[in-house]
Amino acid sequence: MSIRSKFAVSFVALALTGVSFAQSPAGKPERIRGDIVSFSGNSLTVHRRSGDTVTVTMSDASQVSAVKTIQLSDIKPGSYVGAAAAPGPDGKLTAKEVLVFPDAARGTGEGHYAWDLGANSSMTNANVDTVVEGTSGRDLKLSYKGGSNTVTVPANAPVVTLAPATRSDLIAGKKVFVVAAPANGGAHNAQFVVVEKDGVAPPM
Repeated sequence: MSIRSKFAVSFVALALTGVSFAQSPAGKPERIRGDIVSFSGNSLTVHRRSGDTVTVTMSDASQVSAVKTIQLSDIKPGSYVGAAAAPGPDGKLTAKEVLVFPDAARGTGEGHYAWDLGANSSMTNANVDTVVEGTSGRDLKLSYKGGSNTVTVPANAPVVTLAPATRSDLIAGKKVFVVAAPANGGAHNAQFVVVEKDGVAPPM
């Protein structure tokens, strides 16, 4: 499988986790955000933002990736993006981060659903119809099956796309975003890991 195809498969898993996270209250995958404490054998230990420490088991199926920073101007009409956002003071959706998917992953997790990156946050995976320069950034008109919305992307919002990574990048002190399935006894099995690389931490 090519690197590009692996990225597509990985982010399909990531985005579909978003859908199941919104729709399945029982046994739902968990998103773990924090700093790597250690990685040894198949055990990845992460100190979470919430203050606790959790150990995640990696399997042969666990995917590892990274992200790299791109410019807001790189988002064009026709781009396919995942935008995590929350209502601003005016009630309009304001992006906390935007992931620009490669063409191989177009259509991944399409839709608008709840996210857990702050209060009232949401994720919209959608096609960019128009990009309009605004007073506080750029307004993206997004369309997806069953709906559409507009998300304002401030100039300081992280805008990223995919970058290759391997388990050798799982180094103590690096920030990670992990999607893990719950297992017996409070264990977690990693499905997907996005690790900080070249100074770029996963913003999702």
